[in-house]
Amino acid sequence: MKKIIELLHFKHKTFWTKEHIVSLFFSIWLLIIALFIQRIADSYVVKTWWIAVWDILLSNIPVIDIDGFIIMITLVFTFLMVIVIFSKPKYILFTIKSLALFVIIRSFFISLTHLWIHPHEITFDENIFGFWLYDLLFDSRNDFFFSWHTWVPFLIWMIIYNEKFWRNICFLMSFILWISVIIWHIHYSIDVFSAPFMTYSIYSISKKLFKKDYKLTT
Repeated sequence: MKKIIELLHFKHKTFWTKEHIVSLFFSIWLLIIALFIQRIADSYVVKTWWIAVWDILLSNIPVIDIDGFIIMITLVFTFLMVIVIFSKPKYILFTIKSLALFVIIRSFFISLTHLWIHPHEITFDENIFGFWLYDLLFDSRNDFFFSWHTWVPFLIWMIIYNEKFWRNICFLMSFILWISVIIWHIHYSIDVFSAPFMTYSIYSISKKLFKKDYKLTT
């Protein structure tokens, strides 16, 4: 454990130059702005007139109540990824900025589509262990397009692609959550199927906008 702590200290000490510290402050501010924009978008879609629509896939498969599984696996994955990214500081700047860009663009998209939950969806049980934390971090209202659960692990998969073990974990997690939100009917199928394409597109934009930060990850 002591050697691990010393190694982490060395990695961070050598990484955090003045330029990188300034970039970190910018990254944090960008993420704060992104979350503020998301809050506005969430408030708008909740107050706007909405309607549930039919879905050819969800309407033909049974709904299964797996809210506890989704909550726990999402929180565990988030905790692991925070550790992985923090332990490899070269990923920190690009990850934060990319997440901020995704939140901003996704906020724009959810403001365009005024849908309500699918008629067959089973709502979250607020008494489930970990729900309050999941609700605080991830559970917005009426934010369907595109799926948080699918694009976040897919994005991290692309960012840490050089880390073979962890990239496999991310890809597996993306697939598990992709299946889970479908069988639980928490998202419309278009939200889930479109997520990888939207993620790749915005990731490509991030590489252009944040070139210096991206080069650190390669």
